[in-house]
Amino acid sequence: MKIAVLVKQVPGSESVLPILNDETWVDESLVSFIMNPPDNFAIEEALLIKEKAGEGEVVIVSMGPDRVKKTIKEGLAKGADRAIHLEEDGQIETDPLSISKSFSTVLKEENFDLIFTGLQSDDTGMGQTGVLLGEMLGYSTATLAMETDVQSDSIRVKRELESGWFQWVKLPMPASISIQSGLNTPRYPSLKGIMGAKRKEIKSIPVSEHRVGSKMQTIEKVFIPQTSKQTEMIEGDADSVATRIVEILKTDLKVL
Repeated sequence: MKIAVLVKQVPGSESVLPILNDETWVDESLVSFIMNPPDNFAIEEALLIKEKAGEGEVVIVSMGPDRVKKTIKEGLAKGADRAIHLEEDGQIETDPLSISKSFSTVLKEENFDLIFTGLQSDDTGMGQTGVLLGEMLGYSTATLAMETDVQSDSIRVKRELESGWFQWVKLPMPASISIQSGLNTPRYPSLKGIMGAKRKEIKSIPVSEHRVGSKMQTIEKVFIPQTSKQTEMIEGDADSVATRIVEILKTDLKVL
């Protein structure tokens, strides 16, 4: 069983996020980065499958500048066997299609049985990479996975639907699965794992070898929403006051 886990480095939830003067992105020099939280669950699920099978390989795959290696080593310290780093220079790529093309260019030669991704990233939150990558590689795909059951040549996935409903689907392998947060309890790197991660392979892929085509989607502006406070005193009898309140809820606040 050969499993790839796509991991992304994102700003920490408690980190300051100063916006650049041109409002195209945040000033990353002042940001504290961490592993994308949903990706922790994807790594753990891959490790559990490998441990249950008693054999296999878990490979961390990440795209980003040199700072991403810190997050890659965290995945290796948890128990992954090796890693692939798709290098980036300058501002990170935010177009899901371009990102998926880069991953597919590198991963198609690896012939993975499973590709796991966290459901979405905490920075852009688009949640498209896993599905796009599956389509490009010709893999069966599933999203919102709450439980997995690997069989000889297929995988059963419990998917979370709306209104408290769940759905079991059976997919032929190879498959690309987007993992929902909460399906397991991610482990912490042990001291032995941290020391062992230093000896594990991290294969670096230059930008020129994975960047394909032009962007189809860009972020035009990043900004802090402007807030405003407006108070309206409603006077009159009970009927007119109630009518005005209902009108505000319908037209201004749009909650009715």
